[in-house]
Parts: sequence; structure tokens; C-alpha cells
Amino acid sequence: MSWRSGSRGVVLTAYHPSGGAGDAPGGRRSGQYTMNHDHSKKIPDGASFDRSGSQDSLDELSMDDYWKELENIQETRGNNHEERVALVVKEPDEGELEEEWLKEAGLSNLFGESSGDSLESMVFLSTLTRTQKAAVEKRVETVTQTMRKRNKQHQIPDVRDIFRLQNDAKGKVCDGSEPSTVRTSENKNETHDGTKGPKFSLGTDEQKSLLEDMPSSDTDINLEISFSEQAANLKESSAGKIYIAGGGDTLLPNFRLPKDKTGTTKIGDLAPQDMKKVYSLALIELTALYDILGTEFKQQKAVKIKTKDSGLFGVPLSLLLEQDQKKVPGTKIPLIFQKLIAQIEETTLETEGLLRIPGVATRVKVKGLCQELEAKFYEGTFNWENVKQHDAASLLKLFIRELPQPLLTVEYLKAFQDVQNLPTRKQQLQALNLLVILLPEANRDTLKVLLEFLQRVIDHRDKNKMTLKNVAMVMAPNLFTFHGFGSKTIEQSEFVMAAGTANVMRFMIQYQKLLWTIPKFIVNQVRKQNAENPKKEKKDKAMKKLLKKMAYDREKHEKQEKTPNDTDVPQGVIRVQAPHLSKVSMAIQLTEELKAGDIVARFLSQKSGNVQTLKKEEVFLYEIGGNIGERCLDDDTYMKDLYQLNPNAEWVIKPKQS
Repeated sequence: MSWRSGSRGVVLTAYHPSGGAGDAPGGRRSGQYTMNHDHSKKIPDGASFDRSGSQDSLDELSMDDYWKELENIQETRGNNHEERVALVVKEPDEGELEEEWLKEAGLSNLFGESSGDSLESMVFLSTLTRTQKAAVEKRVETVTQTMRKRNKQHQIPDVRDIFRLQNDAKGKVCDGSEPSTVRTSENKNETHDGTKGPKFSLGTDEQKSLLEDMPSSDTDINLEISFSEQAANLKESSAGKIYIAGGGDTLLPNFRLPKDKTGTTKIGDLAPQDMKKVYSLALIELTALYDILGTEFKQQKAVKIKTKDSGLFGVPLSLLLEQDQKKVPGTKIPLIFQKLIAQIEETTLETEGLLRIPGVATRVKVKGLCQELEAKFYEGTFNWENVKQHDAASLLKLFIRELPQPLLTVEYLKAFQDVQNLPTRKQQLQALNLLVILLPEANRDTLKVLLEFLQRVIDHRDKNKMTLKNVAMVMAPNLFTFHGFGSKTIEQSEFVMAAGTANVMRFMIQYQKLLWTIPKFIVNQVRKQNAENPKKEKKDKAMKKLLKKMAYDREKHEKQEKTPNDTDVPQGVIRVQAPHLSKVSMAIQLTEELKAGDIVARFLSQKSGNVQTLKKEEVFLYEIGGNIGERCLDDDTYMKDLYQLNPNAEWVIKPKQS
């Protein structure tokens, strides 16, 4: 792919071979990458690179794999007669970017005709941290000024009035207390009906104090405090230190998540209605983090273009999955993507140079294989014996490159690239965590499968010679758009870009298990929104009624005259339902050490009354209702601690929906 600036936008030129068989979008004229490869070994005089943070250890020689991969992409394309299709990435007018951002964050009613009308938005704003509010205020101010310039005939509130309205609404509706976003120590644990409720840590001044008191390590990732609040506090205290280390896979920090007694929440553990809130909060939080760290955050927008509506290569991911789900209902990963990975692993992952060595024969062969796959894959008549391991690896990379829009999406690709500019490795990891949450589900699921596969390749590095750094160098050009800057400093710019994206790739592979975690401070913000949303009460009552009816139907053989109510359950005891495992519910006494996995094990150990035979890894305990829609619990969740956080929840054991 190549990029050129226009008067109204940036044009991303994709190369689509006739018949859909050649190699992918990827570069400029033949030979230009060779120039870059040479310069990667000899940096131009006067070029200076900031190697702190992301560029720490990627010296010129270690960039060989990166430049060679670019050359291979170019050579594969070189002899093809290609048709160019321009994907226009629109540069928005003044204020459009901020207006779109507010819509994405679920705050479109802060401007325009419905400005100030939504109580739900006021509740949402009341849960934001200091830095998150600043990010929202900044965008609202820009939109307001733009609207005034356009002489829009809408109500245009002053940005200060928005948060004043939010405070007033909160004060009158939510808890009847003072109109303040940061509650006092006397009233901060009260819910909107005046009763005492669980305490949520939200990253305001209260969090700042908590952050100062909390012991931490350079390698601990604090998920309880807003990342942007942590960055702001670090900046204010002037205590920030950039972690700089030398090369080698083993020298990346061993980041870890300190144990959370209320359980770790992974992407996929929450109900869709709560994930929608998570998305909005993650977008605001990422923007606030970039604002604090002085990095510009701009979402790109691709103008829709005509793309293939069937086939395998060059088909939009969502359309490909829709096509695949007709063959395999419920599949979340493209079938061709799954098959190519399986084909690579079928032989052995110990092959030296796996993913790196295409070979001349492979580059010639790829076009024919693509054409044959397009014709025979779905018919089941394709002969996979013709696909050698290096062929499959080349096809896998080709599939990623030929997606009409990047796997990391047009909207967030630049934000992924800009991770390299953040000051510390911990902040880079925090930003990647939020970016993964923001990806569309299809892109995120496919990326997860890819990263897991790459880690398995790296696990055999002693034999295949593919270390974390090698794999990152080879895969980065396939995932990240490579910009042609066309300036006098092209060598320096491209070297920095290459080193940076390769390091982002390293981070995504190395810390993939952390990246699919939803930070606790965001989950707590969702809980607070749910607890203070008046509409939630009706939903909770309906859910409780349904669950109690289920319990009654299962237990009427015990001749109960009525369904169990709160007085039937002693203090410190929860009632757990497991419709897939037992016809009756079970009363569980909460203890300090009781975990979610222990409760699941009790039901599985019961021989009598089983409805289904299920394995432990197939069923999970769910927290349903109260201040959460639905949440799948990890086995190490301490139930007494979680019960104190959400005393009104129902507890159900069931299989996890794929």
C-alpha cells in the first residue's frame, strides 16, 4: 500500500490482482524497499532517533527481517498486472472529528437539538474521572465553537453548563445529596434510592489518594485506577521514569496483573449491553490518556468503496464471516484463516525460518494457489497436499494484507502506530489494552487467534530460530500500513516507523493475555452507571421475577408453596441455580476462602439429578443483575468479596456462550 496526500484526504492505494490471486496491498515501486533496507544498515548522517521506550533495542542489523519482508511483498507483486483501487481516508472538516468522537462515545445528545435532554447521559457523565471529563469537555468545546461558526439553529450549551447539568441531575435524581461528581466520605456509598450500596473506585480525587497509598511495582499493571489518572498523577509528581532496556526477548518487562479478589474480567465475559458501555468508556479513557501524554488521537474514516462480495482474499472481514457462518454456524474466525494456521501446524513448528522464508518458488506459486483456493475451498475439493508449510505461511500473511481495510482497522491503525510514542512501556501496554477493546469483534477475535499462533511459533524458537523479535519484524509489515513520507528525511522517518511498529507487534505478542482484560476501573464505572440508572430497576425486577420463576418450577417437587424470597436465605448465604446440572438450586454459605470454581465443583460432583453431563471447563458461575447485566466469573473469584460488591445479584451456573 502506498499513501499520498490530497487536498481533501489521504488516498490509500490497494493493489488487487486480476482474478484476486496475486499478492496483497503493500508498497511502492520495486526497488524502493531495497533502498530502505540499505539505509537501515547505514543511518544517514545527522539522523537522530529517540530510542527510549519503543525504539530501545532495535538497532540497524536487527531490522533485516523487517526490510526483507517488505522486499518479499514487493517482489511477489512485481510481475503481476494489478488494478488499483483507491481507498480514500477522509480528513474531516473542523469539528467533524470531535462530533464523530462524541457520537462514538455515546454522547451525541450533548450537542444539537436534543442537547441536555438525556438523564442517562447525565448519569454516564457522573461516572467519569477527572481526566476523562477533561477529554469530553475539550471535544464538546470544539464542537460548540464549530456550530456557532456555522450558525446552526440548535441549542448550543456552554461546555461548563453540560457538567453543571450533569451535577444537578445527579444531585436531584441519583442520591438526593450535594450536586457533586466526587462524593463526600459520608455519602459516597449511597445509591440513588438513599440506601447504602457498594463502594466503587472511579479514579477521581479519591482514586488519587488510593493510588498514593497503594504499594506498586514497576511491573504491576494497576487496573483499579484509571490509566489516564495514573499518567496525570505521575506527570504532576514528576516521578515518572522511562524504563529503558537492551535487546533480547527476555529483557521485556515481566508485566503482571495483581490478584483481584472480585475476579478478573475478560473480553467476552460481559453481556452486550454492558460491553456497549465498556466501549464508550474505553474510547474516552484512551483519548484522555493520549491527551495527558501529549499524543494526538484522531480516528480516521474510510469512505466506502466497492469491494469483492464473495471469495476468500480481498473480502471484508464481516462479509467473509457472514459467508462462513452459512457453512459453520457460530464461527467467529474466517474458515480459510483457521485452515491456513492448521496447515502450518500440521507439519511441525520447528521448521527453521518459519514465516520468514518464502523462497522464490513460493512467490511464483502463491498466485496459482490463490486462484485454486478461490474456486475450490468452499466446495471442499481443494487438494491441501499441494500446499507446503512455507506456502501456507505466505498465504496467511497474504490474507491479512489483502483485507480491504486493515485488521487493526482504518479508524484505529494510526492510534496503534502512535503507541510507540508514549513515554513508558507500561503506558504503551495500557494504550494497547484499550485499543484491543475498541476493535470490532470480528477483527479482535481474528487478531487473538493470530497472536496465539505466533506465540506457539515462538515457543519453538530453539529449533525454528524465530524469536519474539524475529516474528515481530516479519509480521509488522503485514499488519501495519507503511507510510511513504516523500520527504528529505524519508530514511529517518521510515526507520523510526519500522522500529516502532515492530515494537508494537512485539508488545501485542508478548502481552496478549493482558490485552484481553477489561480494566476493573471501567467495570466499576459500568456498575455505577447501572446502579444509578433509573431504567435499570425495571429490568432488574423483570430478571429477578424470571429467575425466581425458574427456581420455583424446578423446586415445586419439594412442595414449596412459594418461591424463595430474601427472608428464606440467611445472611452470608447465596442461592445458586444450575439448570444444566441440577433440578434444584443450592444454598451456599459464603466464607473468606470460597471461590467461584469451588461452587462449580460442588455441582459437578453431584451424581444424582444431573440434567446434562458437562466438564468443568465447559461451565462457569455467572453474576447476573444488581449493578451488572451479566458477568462470567473466573474460577479464582472470591465470592464473599464479590457479594459485598453486588449484594443484589443472582448466581447461575451455565455454559459460556461462544
